Amino acid sequence: MPRATSGMRANAGTKGVPRADREGQIVRAACEVFGTEGFAGTSVAAVAARAGISKPLVYQYFGSKEGLFSACLHHGGAILAEEMERIASGDTVGLERGLLTLNGIFRILEPQPWLWRLFFDPSAPREGEIAAAIKEHTERITTLAVEGVGELLRLQGDDDPLDIDAMTRVWMSIFDALVTWWLDHPDESPAAMTERCLRLFTAVLSADVPVLQP
Repeated sequence: MPRATSGMRANAGTKGVPRADREGQIVRAACEVFGTEGFAGTSVAAVAARAGISKPLVYQYFGSKEGLFSACLHHGGAILAEEMERIASGDTVGLERGLLTLNGIFRILEPQPWLWRLFFDPSAPREGEIAAAIKEHTERITTLAVEGVGELLRLQGDDDPLDIDAMTRVWMSIFDALVTWWLDHPDESPAAMTERCLRLFTAVLSADVPVLQP
């Protein structure tokens, strides 16, 4: 977390706004700008304008553009991972859990679609605190994917660790592709997109399995 500047209490805000509230306001605005324009295309001035505060105040709270982007990653990563963990803690298993997870993410992202793009920004630095934040939240989500995929395969009698590893990568690629496709089609509601995912999975899983010749 950013340090308070000299002469300012750690919990002090500006113009009567508590520091934590002001930081949250800045981070939410920054998530939208970074997630829309990308790290390279975003200026601290643009974030300040979006948040309705001064540019020096952003630096006062977050130190740098990198510090601000890192705060956005922790904010967005927590929102996404907590929704996935909420579903994982329920009673659903297998493909139903996967569909519920997709539906949950669609609903979380509907009012804030830019959160997803924060983690797939090709212009973001590949080292330092930003890379560490991306790695932290990616690993948190990957752990949930491994658990869910392993559960699904074991229901089918497959507990091969290499199968689980391979299928986890497949599932995460499919998950990202479906979310990204949906973000590119903003007129599609979360409910409609979940139904589309169900249709797609049903079509693939009900297809005849070919007999491969050696």
